[in-house]
Amino acid sequence: MQKMITFAVSNLTEYMEYTEKEDELIQAIRNYRKAYPNGQRNMEIYIMDLVYELMEQDN
Repeated sequence: MQKMITFAVSNLTEYMEYTEKEDELIQAIRNYRKAYPNGQRNMEIYIMDLVYELMEQDN
């Protein structure tokens, strides 16, 4: 399932689709501060794993 994100620049609006993995990364980043102090390190590792996985994907 792909979701859409909207960018508004001046009077132009651009829609960008993103994948489920990208959505997972966005949610993880949003939850990162909530994990402090007990789960912060685990969230950091999880976020970096998602970043590396997305970087290695074939587009």
